[in-house]
Amino acid sequence: MDLHDWMVADLAAARSKLFDTVVALVPAARWHEQADGGGSTIAGLLLHVARHQDLAVNTVIRNHEPLFAQHATALGLADAAPGIALAEKEDLGATSQVGAAALLAYVTAVFDGTQQWLADLGTLALDIEPHTDYRLTNKAGLAEAEFPWLYSMWAGKALWWFVQWPVIGHAHAHVGEAISTRNRMGLSPF
Repeated sequence: MDLHDWMVADLAAARSKLFDTVVALVPAARWHEQADGGGSTIAGLLLHVARHQDLAVNTVIRNHEPLFAQHATALGLADAAPGIALAEKEDLGATSQVGAAALLAYVTAVFDGTQQWLADLGTLALDIEPHTDYRLTNKAGLAEAEFPWLYSMWAGKALWWFVQWPVIGHAHAHVGEAISTRNRMGLSPF
C-alpha cells in the first residue's frame, strides 16, 4: 500500500468510526449532553473535528473559504466569531445553538469534500508547503493574536502533515473521546 492509499483508507476509517460507533448509536436528542456532568458533548466534538478538517483542507491546502461559512446560518452560528469550535475546550453556549440535522449536514459535507479532494490528490503534491498564515487570516477570517497556538502549530508544514494530523490524527483522537462519552452515557453496544 502506498502513502496515498493509506491516507484514503485511514480517513475512511476515522469517518466510519465517528459515524458508525458514535453518530449511529447516540440519539441526536443527547448530543448536547455532558456525560457525568462534564467534558465535551457529542455535538461539540463533531463540530470541533469538522472545523479543524475544514480549515486544514479547504482553507490552508485548497485556498478556499471554509465550508463553515456556507453552513454557519443553518448551524445557528452566523454571528459566532470565525474561530468558533477551534479550541479544545468546548464553548457550551455556542454548541447549544447547533441543531443535530444542520451539524450532521456540515460534518458530512466536510468529510465528503475531504474524501473527494484526497482521492484526486497526487502523491507528489504532498510535499508542497501552503501559505498557512495568509490563508487562515484572509480566507477564514482568523487572527494570529487570537489563535497563536494554531498559527504556530500549523506554520511551515507540508500538505502531508495536514492530512496526517488535523485531518486524520486529530479526528481519531476525538473519535476516541466521543466513544468514551458514548460509553459513559450508557450507550456502549458491548
